[in-house]
Amino acid sequence: MSTRELFTFRNSYFSVAVGLAAGLFVLTAVAGFVVLPRLQPELKYADLWDAFCSAAGLPRRSVSSGEIPKSAHRSSEAVLTSMTLAHPSQESIGRGATLAQRCAICHGPTGISRADSPNLAGQYAAVIYKELLDFRSGARTNAVMSPFAANLSDREITDVAAYYSYLPRLPAFHPVEQHPKPRVVIYGAPMRGIAPCGSCHGSLDNKTGSPWLEGQSEAYLKAQLQAFASGQRTNDISQQMRNVARGLTPQEIDEAAAYYASQPPEIIKATD
Repeated sequence: MSTRELFTFRNSYFSVAVGLAAGLFVLTAVAGFVVLPRLQPELKYADLWDAFCSAAGLPRRSVSSGEIPKSAHRSSEAVLTSMTLAHPSQESIGRGATLAQRCAICHGPTGISRADSPNLAGQYAAVIYKELLDFRSGARTNAVMSPFAANLSDREITDVAAYYSYLPRLPAFHPVEQHPKPRVVIYGAPMRGIAPCGSCHGSLDNKTGSPWLEGQSEAYLKAQLQAFASGQRTNDISQQMRNVARGLTPQEIDEAAAYYASQPPEIIKATD
């Protein structure tokens, strides 16, 4: 068969290939511009080109102030880099220790909570910094934390974050026979587009702004995953945690929370 005859519609193989390619193109277009936008109603586009840019990961064209959609939830305005609070000064840590006395009733005098509030001891400074900024701006809300953060200055937020990051954190504790590793933590769920939890929240492989989860309260972890899944909590940058949490099953949420919360018996007794 000559080249000219090969690339003609009289060739059944060529016709089928072209048909499959066209069908795949239509399917992906429908999924990208009809299905996905319906699943994310908070996303609004100025026009078709704006939608194309968003789908391709390109900067979207700004719209006039009258066309900016109003969202029911504020987004995080915190800007983090790998160097955010990477080297806090001793003076900043000392000032933070004084300020943290007001936090002890919920987060413990040494940053280890006894009230299902998050443990802050040894937490990454950038994480505490971001969350306090979000509480102050209203991007994240809580009956206790929102009023507390409302009057904090930028320097006070920096100092508190520096102090808690300086404290020794709870270690990872995962004896296989007692706490088998959940697949979603170690491997994720690739078929559902879910990365392993450890790829962002690991001790060696940590994404800036992602918290250290080892030793956190099981009740707290479950509550936050459920809040992300339901859309009640919306201060994750680029909806990363909401996209992950929506894809988790209730069993996976329970397993991940129990896995990260596990601690040696002697540490549990010491915090009771």
